[in-house]
Amino acid sequence: MAKNKKINVQGVDIVLYQDNNNDYISLTDIARHKDSENTDDIVKNWMRNRNTIELLGFWETMYNPDFKPVEFDGFRKQAGLNSFVMTPKRWIENTNAIGIVSKAGRYGGTFAHKDIALEFASWISIEFKLYIIKEFQRLKDDENNRLQLEWNLQRTISKINYQIHTDAIKGNLIPQQITKQQVSFVYANEADLLNVALFGITAEEWRENNSDKKGNIRDYATLEQLVVLSNLESINALLIEQGLAQSERLIQLNKVAIAQMKSLTESRAIKKLK
Repeated sequence: MAKNKKINVQGVDIVLYQDNNNDYISLTDIARHKDSENTDDIVKNWMRNRNTIELLGFWETMYNPDFKPVEFDGFRKQAGLNSFVMTPKRWIENTNAIGIVSKAGRYGGTFAHKDIALEFASWISIEFKLYIIKEFQRLKDDENNRLQLEWNLQRTISKINYQIHTDAIKGNLIPQQITKQQVSFVYANEADLLNVALFGITAEEWRENNSDKKGNIRDYATLEQLVVLSNLESINALLIEQGLAQSERLIQLNKVAIAQMKSLTESRAIKKLK
């Protein structure tokens, strides 16, 4: 689960977080726009509404395969009655819902998927909802710009290391007075060596399997793969200097790729960039 983030909307700090690429926004914080002292009651009053129960149920039906529709139908029939009481905890426990989440701790409270949270904001204030959308989009734009900068940085590092890598090939693999065609053949082998070590296929195999895509296999690499590729190029240059045969280098590079990808996919630093 990603680190909590905040947006400030008309003087109200609203916490949000991302889980499995889904954005969740604090209903508790949104409710503070109406009444900062009784946020729980505001959320409960909203959840008593029949329209709200239908919204929650239909959303879960669309996105949650483990949702319990029978329980939802029962709540739907009761919603709107004077005796009907609904809380986030009751909804989650009885229907196995994922669209609303209760969190404890410093930044705890009731959170909801952005689709649901924005509907709650509309119930509070249409104007306030529009300001939330504006600030939320600004946050997303900032995140995308930062990710693009990191992506470009890793590509630059990869290009620099590729130059180091090719220099090592020139000094150790390429005999004197060979043809340009032979030089090209050696480079292609080394590039594919790294492709196989990291991606499991050669560039040609990727093109055959992705004829509808432009560019090459590395253009579609993830941030983690670009970092590992940069490291593999440097390591391969050292292995070439040591005189290791291509088959031996492939085995070692593949081991490094597996270990580093495992490490990076669990890295908090990498996750913060996503």
